[in-house]
Amino acid sequence: MKLSPILTTMLISTLNGTFTRAFTRQISHYRAISTQTLLQSSTAAEAPTEETTQQVKTAPPKRILSGVQPTGTIHLGNYLGAIRQWVELQRNSDNEKDESLFCVVDLHAITQPQDPKELGESTLMSAAIYLAAGIDPKKSKVFVQSHVPAHSELGWLLTCVTPMNWLERMIQYKDKADKIAKNGDNSSGVGVGLFTYPVLMAADILLYGATHVPVGEDQRQHLELCRDLVRRFNDKYCKGNAYKKRCKKAGMPTYPVFREPEAMIQKVEGTARVMSLTDGTNKMSKSDANDYSRINVLDDPAVIRDKIKKAKTDAFVGLEWDNAERPEATNLLNIYLAVQPPKEEGGLSKEEIADQVKDMSWGDFKPILAEAVVAHLEPIQKTYKEIRENDTYLNDVLKDGADAANEIALSKVKAARFAMGFAQPSS
Repeated sequence: MKLSPILTTMLISTLNGTFTRAFTRQISHYRAISTQTLLQSSTAAEAPTEETTQQVKTAPPKRILSGVQPTGTIHLGNYLGAIRQWVELQRNSDNEKDESLFCVVDLHAITQPQDPKELGESTLMSAAIYLAAGIDPKKSKVFVQSHVPAHSELGWLLTCVTPMNWLERMIQYKDKADKIAKNGDNSSGVGVGLFTYPVLMAADILLYGATHVPVGEDQRQHLELCRDLVRRFNDKYCKGNAYKKRCKKAGMPTYPVFREPEAMIQKVEGTARVMSLTDGTNKMSKSDANDYSRINVLDDPAVIRDKIKKAKTDAFVGLEWDNAERPEATNLLNIYLAVQPPKEEGGLSKEEIADQVKDMSWGDFKPILAEAVVAHLEPIQKTYKEIRENDTYLNDVLKDGADAANEIALSKVKAARFAMGFAQPSS
């Protein structure tokens, strides 16, 4: 049996008769290490029992949170990069105790001006698309962000502990502010909400103790801010005997209020970042004034075909991936790969597609791409129409989701208030 370094050191000390204070300090750690070493040595030579196999296979439960803004209609980038990933997470959960919460983040939407006549309908449209795409309300909670008031409250509490310079470093704020200025929408200046948006995003995550957050690469910086805020809040308000004594006296848990979430970066090839149809170097976006820059999930088949027909291309012969001089080729091929049916239903792999299109002209490829996109979105559009024929069902789903979310969120914001020293209301 191979001895651990600590065990070896201690045995040598014993043989030399030098029982030092270091030995005394290490004795409790030695017991744990040596026991673990013995267990590892004995189990290595034996076949794993059913019990140990079960322990290895059972991962700790996850709580996953994500959402999309209800600004305009959801486009192909939102669907492929977020919603379809949620459906896969729901389907492939390896622990029956895993929880998923998916919200329509309407509070984030108002960081830029919204038409009051359209915001409510856009919110219901987004929620219905979640369900039509495969989110099952029996397995995942679906709700509207503003239906859970704790989002706004915790957003404010965290804003008050966030250093200004942390937010000044946020790249997405700078990019959006520049776009607003270029589009001539900056007559009254960029709203403060756009600047503090990442703090509200952190509040969304921390309210539910989310362990994992599906995010795109462009949101990774915001998630890192969230993790920084967890450390700052817990260090400032949740450490020391005084905090523990207050908790015990009030009957509150003595552990820190928040835990750091992990990012779940989309890894499915071709779906992490869908680019604009008019510029393969820019992300497909709802805020682009040109509707032909994106394919909306609810676009009619004729509109989809026309948008793809008019999509920007190049003058090269044949199609290929990952040529830096051909961003549009890579983007359209990624979309084609992403909308392939399962392999058992005739779907093509990336290698098979590359072989199929290597000698094609754009005139040959675009109709094939258009039909693939139309076929992929058709069942979603059909289910969406069925859901919207009876908004009672949709409203019931959103109410049930908000009720469940409120129950979790209220306990968390109560703990945050207590840690910060607010007077608690009498029960």
